[in-house]
Amino acid sequence: MTEKELLYVQDALGHEQQFQKACRDAAERIQDGELRNFATQMCQKHSEIFQSFYSLL
Repeated sequence: MTEKELLYVQDALGHEQQFQKACRDAAERIQDGELRNFATQMCQKHSEIFQSFYSLL
């Protein structure tokens, strides 16, 4: 993996961590159960994407 490709993967990992945090924070604040479940599912999905990118390293 070139240095530039590594930087892209690191950037993607950072973005996925930010998405996870945003979804987790939203899920904690949302009152509606259905929307809270959706935000929790999105958090899980971004966690899976993070793991996919991390496996490239």
